[in-house]
Amino acid sequence: MNLEQYFPVLLFIIVGTLIGFALITAGSLIGPRKPDAEKLSPYECGFEAFGDSRMKFDVRYYLVAILFILFDLEIAFLFPWAIANGTVGIVGFTTAMVFLVILTVGFLYEWKKGALDWE
Repeated sequence: MNLEQYFPVLLFIIVGTLIGFALITAGSLIGPRKPDAEKLSPYECGFEAFGDSRMKFDVRYYLVAILFILFDLEIAFLFPWAIANGTVGIVGFTTAMVFLVILTVGFLYEWKKGALDWE
């Protein structure tokens, strides 16, 4: 194996790193610094912050977020199947339908248990 093949990759990494550092340095040197009371004030969603930043969230928030990510990722698995639908044949179609049935059963279970309810 010839290491000269990797020289363009190494050169790309070095040039990219140098350009990145140059832009960060130029921005910090040239950029305006005019802090005032308004810029330094705490800001949260358009109004003043209230309470402690380490306040506890309801567990349902995390549950809904995890369920969203879970179902979103499972749906993302359908895109490769849709692209290769013509080449996978009946076996691919059957496995995709089994996957969708399992996904639907899981969704209905979560719905029935009230995990998706937000009060």
